[in-house]
Amino acid sequence: MVRFTSLTSRVVVLPINDVDTDQIIPARFLKATDKVGMGDHLFADWRYNADSSPKLDFVLNKPESQNRAVLLTGDNFGCGSSREHALWALTGYGFRAVVSTSFADIFRSNALKNGLLPVQIDRDAHLAMLELLRCHPDAEFSINLQHQTLVWPESHEVHFPIDAFSKNCLLEGVDELGYLFGFEKQIAEFEAARN
Repeated sequence: MVRFTSLTSRVVVLPINDVDTDQIIPARFLKATDKVGMGDHLFADWRYNADSSPKLDFVLNKPESQNRAVLLTGDNFGCGSSREHALWALTGYGFRAVVSTSFADIFRSNALKNGLLPVQIDRDAHLAMLELLRCHPDAEFSINLQHQTLVWPESHEVHFPIDAFSKNCLLEGVDELGYLFGFEKQIAEFEAARN
């Protein structure tokens, strides 16, 4: 997993509430067991026409949306079924963080385990972000995981919650298994002492 410490990026705005995991990645792409290429299927039904040509009016297909690592969404992002492929698609596309007023619990858990930071902010901060981006779509936002802050122009700063274990894993760039491997020496010593 890629380490997450801080990030400064422009933002893709997708202010839709209740985006479920089937919209993030349709079920027909769930047969894959490899993360490679999943970013190509992100929001596939919204992003492409039936003939696979891009829908030019969809936000991810606009030239100005390219190379942005933060996605600003509506409320209750990632609801619906628990499919890890949704995270593979988001990170495969290049997103490192998703900002919303709330996330589905399973989505949040899967996000943290796959190196995608779910940044939950209150409604007032969310509205302020949307308004700023409406007027200044190229504004850059900074996320500092150590301090758990989201900062945008004019020194506006909000704090976001994250549990200590997930925060540590992201800062170290390890998943749960990698965390356990960090104790390999202590585990070996314990096992040797038992024999």
